[in-house]
Amino acid sequence: MTVIPARSELPTQVSGSRSVGWWGLICLLLNEVVLFASLIASYLYIRFNSTAWPPLGVPKPELILPAIMTVILLSSSVFMHLAQRGIQRGDQSRLRIGLLIAFGLAVIFLALQVYEYMHSDVLPKDNTYGSLFFAITGIHGIHVLLAVLMNGYLQLRARLGHFSARRLQGVENVVLYWHFVDAVWILIVLSLYVSPYF
Repeated sequence: MTVIPARSELPTQVSGSRSVGWWGLICLLLNEVVLFASLIASYLYIRFNSTAWPPLGVPKPELILPAIMTVILLSSSVFMHLAQRGIQRGDQSRLRIGLLIAFGLAVIFLALQVYEYMHSDVLPKDNTYGSLFFAITGIHGIHVLLAVLMNGYLQLRARLGHFSARRLQGVENVVLYWHFVDAVWILIVLSLYVSPYF
């Protein structure tokens, strides 16, 4: 744990894996695990207790668009990781470029999700399948949007020179949250898009 003292010698910034911000994020992510686990478990319970899934008259989900969305979202994680590695080495430009590219990829992901919703063959009000599909993907989309907003905030702080090789807890926390959101998407793809084919 690194403590950066103020002029009064009292710590005003704490970083490292044991900082208050890190523990706060871990508590948040534990809550998020429970949220998504309950949503996906509900989907799978209904899916495996139904005679036909998706319900009759509803086509199976397309796989091409979610595959493209998955590549885009996972690529954004790569650039977030590169941004973190950059600032760990004191490289401000690598931090800014990585954040900017990840931001753009996540925005593209959200745009594709809106496109998918607009061209969907089922609506949330149609049946249980539709309501679960839109609830799970929609809640995940909100998490991606929150990650985008966090990224934007990091970009602003990076431009103001707030981060360095010794002061990077904000970056580390957002990168961890970003990776979590991307990992959840993989579970969603397997559950909502792939499982109806089996």
